[in-house]
Amino acid sequence: MTALLLIGAGALNTLAFAPFTLWWLPFFTLALLAGVLNKATSWRQAALAGFSYGLGWFGVGISWVHVSIDQFGGLPLIASLALMALLVAYLALFPALATVLSYGLRFQRSKPAPYSAILTLAAAWVLSEWLRSYLLTGFPWLSLGYSQTSAGLAHYAPLVGETGITFMLVASATALAQLYQHGPLVARVAPVAVAALLLSCAPLLWQLKGWQYSGQYMHVVMVQGNIKQDLRWQPEQEWPTMLTYLDLTRPHFAHADIVIWPEAAIPQLEPLAEAFLDNLNRAAFYSDTALVTGILDYHFQTEQAWNNLIVLGKDTPEANAGHYFYGHSNRFSKHHLLPIGEFVPFENWLRALAPIFDLPMSSFSRGSYVQPNLLANGYQLLSAICFEIAFPRQIRANLTAATDVILTVSNDAWFGDSIGPHQHLQIAQMRAREFGKPVLRATNNGITATISADGSIRQRLPQFEQAVLQDRVPMSSGQTWYSRLGDWPLYLGCLGLLVLAGLQRKH
Repeated sequence: MTALLLIGAGALNTLAFAPFTLWWLPFFTLALLAGVLNKATSWRQAALAGFSYGLGWFGVGISWVHVSIDQFGGLPLIASLALMALLVAYLALFPALATVLSYGLRFQRSKPAPYSAILTLAAAWVLSEWLRSYLLTGFPWLSLGYSQTSAGLAHYAPLVGETGITFMLVASATALAQLYQHGPLVARVAPVAVAALLLSCAPLLWQLKGWQYSGQYMHVVMVQGNIKQDLRWQPEQEWPTMLTYLDLTRPHFAHADIVIWPEAAIPQLEPLAEAFLDNLNRAAFYSDTALVTGILDYHFQTEQAWNNLIVLGKDTPEANAGHYFYGHSNRFSKHHLLPIGEFVPFENWLRALAPIFDLPMSSFSRGSYVQPNLLANGYQLLSAICFEIAFPRQIRANLTAATDVILTVSNDAWFGDSIGPHQHLQIAQMRAREFGKPVLRATNNGITATISADGSIRQRLPQFEQAVLQDRVPMSSGQTWYSRLGDWPLYLGCLGLLVLAGLQRKH
């Protein structure tokens, strides 16, 4: 019965994220988990508690992944459900690791240490989430700090990032659970009072954000082509798709500093699309603008492929040459490839098992972890393709003093009319808050949006429509504390807390 209760509590977390945004909910679901953990009498009970919570958390929260497995994987329903169950079970191992680690460290020889329990579970949780973001290339989706993107602890993002917010959220929820423990009333109430103070003081931190609006604006145009996923790689649809984007863009060339097309908007391989790219380059150049587009590059000699963004038109306002040439350096190659979709682990035997392991364009080469910002009409764009925006360490590694905006492009047509694209947009909002930079998000079928440096959405396009977004985006200057320090102070602090708890347990 307890396991079912925790599965339900984890499932409720879905309502804390976009598009529902009940930001306060994880404080109570995590408090229930912490309360159950307080009563655990063995590491097996602790593991079951964390695993059950994780099953609900991910089983409902990332249920949108099944849309792509079911519709494009070519598997029978029972097989696609089994694959989804395997993914959810894998992800549920990480909260189980956190609860086991916390259980093992939070007890002295004879009695529980409540104050240690609060910080130990938060530290173990953060470190297990760090592990989740690394193993098998990482899948840090639905980390609990994202529930605070627009309210609650949101104002801490420029100081400690989403990771620090997760620590504060877990610690606050664990403090709430301590109210139901035995012991002096003051000792049980004091941690809750501290948590309430942290929450109530959050809006006052605006003055410490470290950045300010510069008074300059970027005129941006983003084109949403709304090309159906099952048509994107059909050879006979290449020219209709490219002409769709061109026709949507042409009326707006003269009104933009930068035009942005989404991930793989041009379905033709770059070496085969030189004539189209040259004409597009000239159109942008003679309109005094730059156009950034997603395109796949392929070297026929080496049989290597890259998922790229390239810049056409003017790299600087003073540029005086309008000729495109294949292989120019003003490009970004995706580094964080999506397992199965863009690379197949153990592909020599997995590809033969089922169609899902042999999807079109599922064997890419990685770009470098750190790459130069794209230069477009004088602006420097820090780029992230698809779920790369969910890796703040990668964003921070590529951030420079000259970076003007964060650009993320995607094709969420894989996930249909699900909650996935809404969660994806929320992640982009958190990156804006953390780094104090506006974020431009261009997608094939939604949700295309412009995001201010404070994380608020300025404009957005409706999903599943061909549309063009135009905005005058305010630029920012300065540097957040999180962009200076990143997550490492918190990781080291969490490791120190666990070591301290371990030493305390021996005495």
